Amino acid sequence: MSETRKFTGTGRRKASVARVTMVPGKGNITINGRDVRDFLPYETNVMDLMQPLVATNNENTFDITVKVSGGGSTGQTGAIRLGITRALLEYDKDNEENEDSYRKILKRAGFVTRDARVKERKKPGLKGARRAPQFSKR
Repeated sequence: MSETRKFTGTGRRKASVARVTMVPGKGNITINGRDVRDFLPYETNVMDLMQPLVATNNENTFDITVKVSGGGSTGQTGAIRLGITRALLEYDKDNEENEDSYRKILKRAGFVTRDARVKERKKPGLKGARRAPQFSKR
């Protein structure tokens, strides 16, 4: 009995964390037990998280299961995309030196780098992170 190989990747974006598991399959994507199109509110979000798969021609090669928590739909989409990218890199780690390696393709497309932008904290004496109270001369 041969065990099917699992590839995992963790992605983070804003306040979201996604744990991605990839197994060879037909291209089904399940997020928190629901189909990707039921879970994400906009088709652009679905297209966004599919980008690493499209760039490496793996749209119908893997079944992907995702557990995601925290943040909103955009942050979760970014976290899932990074998780898928990292799982693809784990799948292709033996081929890293070649010119057609997934790492070179995904790095060139900008999917390997984590987007570190998060909400700035509110400072004391201000109304927001940078918004000062309205100035009154009199």
